[in-house]
Amino acid sequence: MRGFYTAASWIALAMAASAGPAFAQQAPAATPAPANDVIVIYGDRVVEDPGAYSVIGTADIQAVEANHPAEILNTVPGVNVQMNSGQELLVAIRSPVLPAGAGQGSFLILENGIPTRAPAFGNVNALFEVHHETAEAIEVVRGPGSVRYGSNAVHGLINFIDPEPGAQTGQTLMLSANSLQRYRADATANFTTNGVQNWAGLSVMDDGGWRDSSSVDQQKLTLRSKWGGETWNAVASLSAINLNQETAGFIQGSEVYKDEDIATTNPNPEAYRDAWAARANVRFEQNIGGNLLTITPFAITQRMIFIQHFLPDQSTEKNGHDSLGLMTRYDFGPDNFRWSIGADIQYADGYLKEVQTRPSFGGPVNNPTFPQGTHYDYDVETLMIGGYAELDWDFAKDWSMLAGIRAESHGYDYVTHKAPGTTGRFRVAPSRSDDYELLTPKLGVVYSGVEDMVVYANYARGERAPQTSDQYRLQNLQTIQRLEVETLDSYEVGTRGEANGVRYDVAIYRMNKEHFFFRDSDGQNVPDGATNHIGIEAALDGEFGAFAGGAFKWNANASFGDQIYNFNRNVAAAAEDIVKGAKIDTAPDWLADAGFGWENQTFSIFATAEYVGEYFTNAANTATYDGHMIAHLRGAWRFNDTFETFVIVRNLTDERYADRADFAQGADRYFPGEPLNATFGIRVRN
Repeated sequence: MRGFYTAASWIALAMAASAGPAFAQQAPAATPAPANDVIVIYGDRVVEDPGAYSVIGTADIQAVEANHPAEILNTVPGVNVQMNSGQELLVAIRSPVLPAGAGQGSFLILENGIPTRAPAFGNVNALFEVHHETAEAIEVVRGPGSVRYGSNAVHGLINFIDPEPGAQTGQTLMLSANSLQRYRADATANFTTNGVQNWAGLSVMDDGGWRDSSSVDQQKLTLRSKWGGETWNAVASLSAINLNQETAGFIQGSEVYKDEDIATTNPNPEAYRDAWAARANVRFEQNIGGNLLTITPFAITQRMIFIQHFLPDQSTEKNGHDSLGLMTRYDFGPDNFRWSIGADIQYADGYLKEVQTRPSFGGPVNNPTFPQGTHYDYDVETLMIGGYAELDWDFAKDWSMLAGIRAESHGYDYVTHKAPGTTGRFRVAPSRSDDYELLTPKLGVVYSGVEDMVVYANYARGERAPQTSDQYRLQNLQTIQRLEVETLDSYEVGTRGEANGVRYDVAIYRMNKEHFFFRDSDGQNVPDGATNHIGIEAALDGEFGAFAGGAFKWNANASFGDQIYNFNRNVAAAAEDIVKGAKIDTAPDWLADAGFGWENQTFSIFATAEYVGEYFTNAANTATYDGHMIAHLRGAWRFNDTFETFVIVRNLTDERYADRADFAQGADRYFPGEPLNATFGIRVRN
């Protein structure tokens, strides 16, 4: 079955790449989307929707020219993406920064509304598998997602939206060089072949690395084609990424990131990460008497090998999965009583192998806790079947309700190729099958009776089935059992609109999570935790004044969150106790981002600052990181409609800070932040 399935995946990819013709729902405007415009093609959200979301438009994506997804996503309130080494990262959306299985399964990553991975095979580094450099827009939903999306949309989702073929004309080329040995090129092209409209995006980066032995080579390619008739249309997409990086590990010692010489060192020069992924899909749409039927078959394949430099044994992990899926949706009914019903199915076949090649560490003999040899070697086949119904009802003047429910079934078939048993820290479970059932309701009410303002209240539940690594990569303190479905209930009120030329978006939320699976500071799995989260988020932007044919622009966002453990843990063999009411580690109370600048038709200059507040780095709340604030400056000179130059200065004050602060195996450890650096580039359009 595995051989047939892998062949089918590649056939599907080849068909999507070679078919050429494809179709699209409705082309977005040819002009770049402003930062706060809502993209409705694949985002499925409109201004009146209940719940908090942000859309980063084309203009901001091009202005920031992010070399790493964190540099653009951290401009959104409530989002904290930590850069590790190279393109590695960890994500937080209304949450602590989550590693391991919790980080893999708590955030849903989409590309044009389609998952980039199968639900049980997430990756904490999944953002390096998307083509953010040439995206038209990036949509971030904070809190549990719509019932249209299932497992993994627990704390939020990120949707990368590509340009629509035929919506624009011409080609673009961006070339840049950075003072930290980083060189990058992005190219896009719009073209028509035999009446078929096409769009292509290509990004390549060669990063020498500012720390020792930390170079990165990365390539990304996206191809899209569309065609259609009077009542039907479709769009086909093929995307592929390749990453080869030398990885710099944590530096250890209290506040050692402040030492300029130590920050550039690499305690793990042997570490690396090689990965590739490819995805193909075709989104068909048919207008049936004013109603819309959408059918999207898709295929995913992915492989990765890397050294786990962040663990004491530094084992080598190999993983991969292939997946085929189908998403269907039918939108019908009058405008004031609109239904969406849908059904999804996704099959995946994946594997994981972990091997410790070193005979010892920290001593001359083999460490019995971390023995040399194979720790895990297993395959898992999964099948997800889901269905949902959602009603958008204008039940009174200026009042609307969005209500829905989604049900999912997940089946896992696990086969181990290593004999069951416990060796040191590692426990191998016998082969078996597991099933999980998910039920996620949503209810939101919106009032729009005040001009230029929307007020909403929203309840939503997010759930996730365990990642395969949660369920089958066990440790010696765990029992062999079926894990519980992780559940988060979110309650939220908010308002957004415009007043006196200032656009605003404010939300207040409370979330309660049960059956929380995470890893403690000693690397031990905690299978059944509970947490509470309350917070407020605000985003503002506007412009004022006229000067030299231009205007001054500004934006600001800030978020405050109080995130605590809601259970007690006192295990003699564990490295630390967890006390109910303690702060969750790597969860700063305050996050903020602000910018101010001026722009006319020829010149632009913009200064920004981002702030990360103090946070505990372990669950026992005995180790802390002080937080940081870093500033950036960017400017551009447009010679004409086809040519411009730009410069971006990051970490303007050369602040010594940590992108990630952590406490593990009894020591403070850090990924140091980049020092002062400058990027010089050109952009050509025709």
